[in-house]
Amino acid sequence: MEQRLVLSCRLSAVNWRKKLFVLMTALFTVCGLLLTADAQVEKRFEDTAPPPLKILSKDEKSQLELSTDIKQRTKTALELMEMRLIKAEAFGIKEEYQAMFTELGSFHALVDNTLDFLSKNNNDSGKVLNNFKRMELSLRKHITRLELIRRNLPIKYELYVRQLVRHIRDARTRAVEPLFDDTVVPGKKPI
Repeated sequence: MEQRLVLSCRLSAVNWRKKLFVLMTALFTVCGLLLTADAQVEKRFEDTAPPPLKILSKDEKSQLELSTDIKQRTKTALELMEMRLIKAEAFGIKEEYQAMFTELGSFHALVDNTLDFLSKNNNDSGKVLNNFKRMELSLRKHITRLELIRRNLPIKYELYVRQLVRHIRDARTRAVEPLFDDTVVPGKKPI
């Protein structure tokens, strides 16, 4: 009986070695495939252009600072965004992609700056809420225009514009959220 027990232990040890070998082989194969896929992704992103700097020009900063009224400042910012987008579209048609990227980076900065300004001045007054609405309506139009710009770009420049479109969608969400806050439409009070 002891011989049978020893024999069965030896067989199970051999089975475990085989199973371990098969498992290790599968693991190394999967790791090798993952490393190869990761290298391909890195190679793809090596060819992409770096995103532009999000910088406001001195002229834009001074124009925005001169507008003390919230409504006027929002209108000024929307006009500046429109000008930047028109220039970016023109550079895209001329295939001057670096200049187009500079314009889109400034457009991005204007969007962030305006939303931050409105959020800081949000005191639940109708005036600020109307400007959030004005901002959201403007951004809705810009998404379509950015998608049209993205379609005609080489792959090298397309990644940033796709990310910018996502950012503008998120900015629209940020602009709409204050309109549906509890302070605007009060909920039921607890009993």
